[in-house]
Amino acid sequence: MKYIKTVPIEAEQFDGSQELIDKYDIVVGSTMPDGRVLEPSLCYIKTLEGVLQIHVGDWIATGIQGEHWAIADDVFKASYVEVEE
Repeated sequence: MKYIKTVPIEAEQFDGSQELIDKYDIVVGSTMPDGRVLEPSLCYIKTLEGVLQIHVGDWIATGIQGEHWAIADDVFKASYVEVEE
């Protein structure tokens, strides 16, 4: 069987700006609380699945419970359509 998601999400494209880094509490190449050292040129977003890498151009989705996750641009464009409010 095939299924389609029917719950709207909020999403915005990550541009690497300090504004979005602050808004989504994105970690830019530093040491994580558990002691792991992240590469200084990479960005990481905290998700329900853990800390995941995010690239400029990826989309940051916000679910119905306020959770965030990153979606690669090509996957986002193939999987989501904008809805009018």
